[in-house]
Amino acid sequence: MKIGVFMALLANQPLPEALDYVASVGVEAVEIGTGGYPGDHLDRKALLHDAGKRKALRDKLDSLGLSLPALSCHGNPVHPDPAVREEFQTAFQETVDLANAMEVPTVITFSGCPGDSEGSRYPNWVTCPWPDDYLKILDWQWQEKVLPYWSKAAEHLNQKGVRAALEMHPGFVVYNPETLKRLRQATGPAVGANVDPSHLFWQGIDPVAAIRDLGESIYHFHAKDTQINPYTTAVNGVLDTKHYGQERDRSWIFRTMGYGHGADVWSNIISALRIEGYDGVLSIEHEDSLMSAGEGFQKAVIFLRELLISEPKAAMWWA
Repeated sequence: MKIGVFMALLANQPLPEALDYVASVGVEAVEIGTGGYPGDHLDRKALLHDAGKRKALRDKLDSLGLSLPALSCHGNPVHPDPAVREEFQTAFQETVDLANAMEVPTVITFSGCPGDSEGSRYPNWVTCPWPDDYLKILDWQWQEKVLPYWSKAAEHLNQKGVRAALEMHPGFVVYNPETLKRLRQATGPAVGANVDPSHLFWQGIDPVAAIRDLGESIYHFHAKDTQINPYTTAVNGVLDTKHYGQERDRSWIFRTMGYGHGADVWSNIISALRIEGYDGVLSIEHEDSLMSAGEGFQKAVIFLRELLISEPKAAMWWA
């Protein structure tokens, strides 16, 4: 496996300088945003239509010893607002086209979440089966919006030889292994999982169990942690709509690796990935509101280096 980074943590810096910085810290791979919620760290349209600019980016990455395993375009492609939906869908389609042109195998995104009817203005994430209205909404979302869109998107992915890694994220219809596999069953292997333990921890999901369940459908991995507040959770549970900046009062907050769960938990996660055949990138994602981007990123690199098992440099006596 390689240590990588999701470049969104340096989105306010020009990409060339940001690449220089992360390479100096010692990562081997980068995941770059092309639109959607994280924004676009590179000019997607310019690169898509200019082979010279694509070569210049590749040359820059090669000069720094960085690979580009994924482009990120996190959006809501089934948003009920037509204008918002079109923007997200266009960004995703163009990102897939760019991935094909640059021989990048994977595009990271969300499944999206529709509204509750054709007249909706905002997404409606269903979390319980009763009253019966909620199950009717959920069935309508999947049958009328989610499956039709992703079936068509899978055709485009297959045509371009690119795969989508959906981040299982609450607030969208794919938020756990069960919903990921439901969508994958309908679309085939063009759609797989981006495993981000931070979104699993606070739902009460064991990342190791999730990894074992997902197996070969794991296409990417985000290295990010979550710290559960046992006092607040004991009173109010894990569903929490307070702003992320209210760290003291929230039931959980995102943290840099090691600040939510220790090395024993993370070593089991990495071992589970190896057992299931994942040999890709551990892409550090920084969303720790208690640390600066540089501090959180560098601590995560150090933490991961201690966990990854290097190939032996010489034969051991038992070999």
